[in-house]
Amino acid sequence: MEKEYNVNHKGHEVFHEVHKGRFDNGQYMITRAIIFDFTQTLADSATGFRLAEKMVEQKLFSDLGLTSWQDFINNYRLIRGKNKENSNFSRRLIWQELYTSFQRNYDDKLLGQLELEYWDTVKTHTRPFPETEDVLMKLATKYKLALITNTQGRPVSESHTFTLFPELEKFFDPIIIAGESGIPPKPDPVPFLLCLEKLGLDKEQVIYVGDDWKIDIFGAMNVGIKPVWLKHHLVQRNWPEMTIPVPVIIDLNQLLDLDIVFR
Repeated sequence: MEKEYNVNHKGHEVFHEVHKGRFDNGQYMITRAIIFDFTQTLADSATGFRLAEKMVEQKLFSDLGLTSWQDFINNYRLIRGKNKENSNFSRRLIWQELYTSFQRNYDDKLLGQLELEYWDTVKTHTRPFPETEDVLMKLATKYKLALITNTQGRPVSESHTFTLFPELEKFFDPIIIAGESGIPPKPDPVPFLLCLEKLGLDKEQVIYVGDDWKIDIFGAMNVGIKPVWLKHHLVQRNWPEMTIPVPVIIDLNQLLDLDIVFR
């Protein structure tokens, strides 16, 4: 960090404490704000998702009346993966497609109940990373902080998991819930551009921190926002290969020195 005079986009000379990094064209980037994803970025929901999927798989397999577990699980994972690629995160729609693939009728009431149980399980087992609150508190003294998080297919009646943590929610303005209120889910450009508009900043003045390579990293890059890929050391996961070089961190504390992150 260093203090210096800069001329802002309106031509006014202003005093800033800034992080300076270089783009490929040699121009300086002045970071005014950090936008975060929530799940697996600020909070660990991995255990919750594993338990929720395991619970649902057993109940769906039983209700479908199938005899081959392997056929069931292979087909389920194929449908789930295809829907994720298309940014469709609705569990109920995925399960409906699963029933159709096996030429079975589904009970919509049952799927609705399973959906509620699924998200209750995720919420119950979601915890902020140990360093999250302390890091946000320190960053908030230097930067604007914003949040863009997908609904991940929750029913409209279900509140997002981050609302369970008011001690974190207070740091963010704006908070964009992509996938509801007519806002398409990430990686669509709309939630990123809406966030920039609400921040009142240009894309060059912002960085984005997220865990998902396609949804977060590519989503941010596609609108010209510099991404930081968080592959948290506490998350057990098969990370995809990096196809384009981006800064990688394994702990949120590393964001306290952006000069090192972007070195």
